[in-house]
Amino acid sequence: MLRGWFAIPLWQRVLGALALGLIFALVWPAGTKYVAFMGDLFVRAIRMLVAPIVLVTIASGITALADPKRLGSLGGRTIGLFAATTAIAVSVGMGVATLIRPGVGAPLGTAAPHPLGPAVTPYDQLIGIIPLNIVDALAKGDMLALIFVAILFGVGTVLAGESGKPFAALLQSLSSVLLRIVALVMEATPFGVFALIAGAVATHGAAVFVHVGWIALAVLLGSAIQLLVVHSLLLRLVARLPVLPFFRGILDALVIAFSTASSSATLPVAMRVAERNLGVGRPILSTVLALGASIGKDGTAMYVGLLSMFALQAFGTPLTLQIYAVVLLTGALAAFGTAPVPSASLFMLAAVLSAVGIAPEQTALVVGFVLPFDRLLDMTRTVPSASANLAVTVTVARLEGELDAAVYRAVPPT
Repeated sequence: MLRGWFAIPLWQRVLGALALGLIFALVWPAGTKYVAFMGDLFVRAIRMLVAPIVLVTIASGITALADPKRLGSLGGRTIGLFAATTAIAVSVGMGVATLIRPGVGAPLGTAAPHPLGPAVTPYDQLIGIIPLNIVDALAKGDMLALIFVAILFGVGTVLAGESGKPFAALLQSLSSVLLRIVALVMEATPFGVFALIAGAVATHGAAVFVHVGWIALAVLLGSAIQLLVVHSLLLRLVARLPVLPFFRGILDALVIAFSTASSSATLPVAMRVAERNLGVGRPILSTVLALGASIGKDGTAMYVGLLSMFALQAFGTPLTLQIYAVVLLTGALAAFGTAPVPSASLFMLAAVLSAVGIAPEQTALVVGFVLPFDRLLDMTRTVPSASANLAVTVTVARLEGELDAAVYRAVPPT
């Protein structure tokens, strides 16, 4: 029986669990509280691994490059591609909202205000990159600070030459062990997804998956455009690779992204599919994927652009070219600084709206209007964020000569 279970590809088991969770919630919604612990344990297990994975794999990935000259090339391409896809995602969100116009006539007056507190300034974000205490950054899961520390360790190890080789070997060993632990945790994915989906449906009803208003339609359309058009063009035009093997190979990661609504929680399985299904070399996936979990936020960027247009339409603000430019710039910057956890994009909305003259009290109304449905919307928009991370990783690997094309084109292993 166990042999037959493990013979089924993981993504098929996960999709089956998703369907069973939906049925379970419809048949016995009160019973979801008895299975909720499985979802909570699954998410905690994944998030437990995120901080050490980011710290160890980025550092080990840099040491594996060995040549200091490659660090600049790799970093420049990674940051450039993520910046490009993020800016395009904000534009997609703005464009979809302009087309559908979800904010026109929106009854914001009936929403309960939900103040977010003061927006984090760019200065605070910049200063926070350097942690005062590495252990504290690990405990809090501060991604940008951990990335900074990991880069320092990796570059320092490379520059140390022969004396740094024992530490480089230790990092490589730790990275391999962590990825094996990830493989073990991933086997629990169907049970976690079953509980998470059952809880979401029992709370909000199955109808919200199909229709929660014009915002939901805009999020679905924007996510589809970013995923199927923008990322496909990146792979075809920049990486010069076929698109179908990519989407076939990342199904596991997309299902995890949807069920957990967290880019950081998706990181462990994304690393697994990048190596096994897409043929990405370990040095690239260790650095680019971990970095992308923090700054690769296409779904968030699209959503921030969309909600900004929604708010401006709802409050009757004239939409000028200057307004569009400000939303594009601030939305992209805000997405880069968004924490990779559920609903974090709502906390960055205040920074964007304040830049175009929307008062904090009005922003609180917008958030109060959206918040009841945000978990399910968040599940949807996390999917293009996960896809962006993997698409950029594959593209960088291709450009750096670290992609096994035979593995990429092959049918993913079961």
